[in-house]
Amino acid sequence: MSEKLLSVQDLHTSFFTDAGEVQAVNGVSFALDHGEILGIVGESGSGKSVTAYSIMQILAETGRVVGGKILYKGQDLSTWSESQMQSFRGKNCSIIFQDPMTSLNPVFTIGNQLKEAVVLHTERRGAEADRRVKELIELVGINEAEKRMKQYPFELSGGMRQRIMIAMALACEPDILIADEPTTALDVTIQAQILELIQSLQKKMGMAVILVTHDLGVIADMCDNIVVMYGGRICERGTAREIFYNPRHEYTKGLLRSIPNVSNMKKKLVPISGTPINMLNLPKGCAFCPRCSAAMKICLTEVPQELTINGAHKAACWMNVKDAYEEVRAK
Repeated sequence: MSEKLLSVQDLHTSFFTDAGEVQAVNGVSFALDHGEILGIVGESGSGKSVTAYSIMQILAETGRVVGGKILYKGQDLSTWSESQMQSFRGKNCSIIFQDPMTSLNPVFTIGNQLKEAVVLHTERRGAEADRRVKELIELVGINEAEKRMKQYPFELSGGMRQRIMIAMALACEPDILIADEPTTALDVTIQAQILELIQSLQKKMGMAVILVTHDLGVIADMCDNIVVMYGGRICERGTAREIFYNPRHEYTKGLLRSIPNVSNMKKKLVPISGTPINMLNLPKGCAFCPRCSAAMKICLTEVPQELTINGAHKAACWMNVKDAYEEVRAK
């Protein structure tokens, strides 16, 4: 299909607080194809989760999309009414939140909560809805489905609760699944199981997935394409292979240096120096400049534009302009 399933164009999202306007997302653009797994990577405060919430239009009361377009199959979601968005959420696009314990209601059974999602977004009712709930629980690899339907969230482990959240998100077989830090509160072995589950369900159902995470290592083998964000902007994008083997932004390089290397466990990890920027007082130039060891004078005053490295691989870093200039001079 030539038309993109989802196209985010120059998205600007701000939060209006007593201290001032927080420009959480500042000119973000990307596209998502049918059946693609896209990774959005960045540390806390980079704007990755706010980008996902902007697509779903589930921002906090102080938050608002102030510019840009979010096109779903060519239609601009930002012009839709709340009733249209309620239909879109769940039926066309679903989200898995990072903490299943706070996402599930502790006073209702698992079956009750899953059935609510099925009844709300499909035509199934009564016994038919109950059968669908059982199918969903089995689909995400939980045994004794009928027993689990009668249990409450606190009776399940963290991994099982996250599987229930995935089941709830898949109730209507959406075109797009957004997974916002789906493994944050889980131990390493359960993390791997949850990611494998998402990957297998994506192949089985043919849906597109946006995987939001702070950990490049987690998504190394999962994503077709990766978007790296910092300070509300995209600093680098490309295929997983290009991002891992030819990083061209200093922030991406810093993230990769902080990942343990199995083949050389004696090698010390190199953390990114400094602290995250204050989003109320963004630097005039490159957002990463105050923490960058390779920063130049121009980085302080000018925001770098995206430069095409190779094909779809792009990076917004003045170092690439410097390298290109030196390469021309060498000739």
